[in-house]
Amino acid sequence: MFQQVDFSTLELPAAARKLQQEVREFLRAEIAAQAFRPHLGHTEFNAGFTRKVAARGWIGMTWPRRYDGQARSYLERFVVTEEMLAVAAPCAAHWFGDRQTGPSLLRYGSEPQKQRFLPAIARGECYFALGMSEPNAGSDLASVKTRAERVPDGWRVTGQKVWTSWAHKAHAFFVLCRTSPDAGNRHAGLSQLIVELNAPGVTIRPIRFMNGHHHFNEVFLDNVFVPDDMVVGEIGRGWQQVTSELALERSGPERYMTTFPLLTELVRRLGGTPDARAADMVGKLTARLWSLRRMSLAIAMTLDPGPDSADGVAKTTVDLATEAALVKDMGTFYEREIIDAARLLAAVEPTPEAADTFERYLAETIVCSPVATIRGGTTQVLRGLIARKLLGPLK
Repeated sequence: MFQQVDFSTLELPAAARKLQQEVREFLRAEIAAQAFRPHLGHTEFNAGFTRKVAARGWIGMTWPRRYDGQARSYLERFVVTEEMLAVAAPCAAHWFGDRQTGPSLLRYGSEPQKQRFLPAIARGECYFALGMSEPNAGSDLASVKTRAERVPDGWRVTGQKVWTSWAHKAHAFFVLCRTSPDAGNRHAGLSQLIVELNAPGVTIRPIRFMNGHHHFNEVFLDNVFVPDDMVVGEIGRGWQQVTSELALERSGPERYMTTFPLLTELVRRLGGTPDARAADMVGKLTARLWSLRRMSLAIAMTLDPGPDSADGVAKTTVDLATEAALVKDMGTFYEREIIDAARLLAAVEPTPEAADTFERYLAETIVCSPVATIRGGTTQVLRGLIARKLLGPLK
C-alpha cells in the first residue's frame, strides 16, 4: 500500500546516537538550573530557551549553511525533536519556523525572503505562526474566505484566522488566502502571503483555555497591505504549496509524544511491581509507542534529501502525505489513551498547581486532550486521505 516508505525495523546510526546524548545532557543541565518548567499539552513559548537551542545549531538543522543552517539530516532533526518532547521543553518560539516555515521558504520562497528570514529563524530571533484555519470552515482548508485584492505594488488582505498558536508573540505568519474568485475549483486561486503581525490592520485576540491559559488566538486582517516581495511562491499555487507541508507537520514525534512525560511519570508511580491490570495496560502503551516511533523514523529517513542536495529541501513531501496522515491519526489517539490509562490506574485528583508532578501532568493533559485529534487535520480528514490511498478515487 505504502510503496514510498519502508516501515521495517530501524536503528539510529552512531552519529544520531551521539547527538541524542548531547541533547539529553543539555536538557538535564537546563532542568537542573530550573531554566524552564515542563508543561504538557502544548509546548510553551520561551525565547531565552530558543536562543540557547539555536546556539547549539539545533534550529534549521537541515537547511544549507548559507542560510545559517547546519546541512544535517532529517533523522538528526528527528532526534532533537524527540528529546525535546520527552521532557516537555518549551520550543514554541521556534516550532513552526523550524518545522514548516523554513522548509516552505526553501522550496518556494524568493532568494531575498530566504536571506531575510531563514538566518533569523536559525538564530532564534524570528518567530512564525501559521495562518490556515478559519471560523465556519472546520477542517475544510479549501473553503478559506480570507481574500487578497491586487493593488499597486502589492495586495490588500481582509479576513479572519482562528486557532493561531502564539500569534501574540510571533513576528509574522504565513496566510493562506484567496487571490482570485472561486470559479468552481476551490483549490485554484489560493495563494500564500507573509503577513507581519505588527502591520497596520492586524488585530490579535486571545482564545483562552478553560484554565485561563493563552495559547490560541483569533487574528483579524482588515485591509492589511502586503508588498509583492512577501508573496510566497506563485500566485494561485497556494493549495499545492500548503499541502506539501503536511508530511512535515503530521509525521513527526510531536504527533505521539505530547503526553509521553505523563506515561513516564505513571510508570514511576506504579513502581516495580504493578498489578496485572496495570502491567498489561502499560505494556500495550509501550509497544504502541515503539511502533509509532519506528513509523515516524521511517518517514524522517525518507524525507531526507541526502548529502548531495544543494538546497536542503525534503523530497517527496506531497507523496508522503498519506503516510504522514497515518502516523498522525494513530499517534493522536494514542496520546489520549495515555491520559485514559493514567486516570484509570492512579486514584489521584488532577490539580494544575499540584506539587506532585504526576498529578500536575495529568491535569495539564486533560485540559488539552480535545485538541489532539483536531490540530494538524481532524480524524475525519486524515482517514479520508488514507481511504483514498487504499481504495483509489471515488467514481
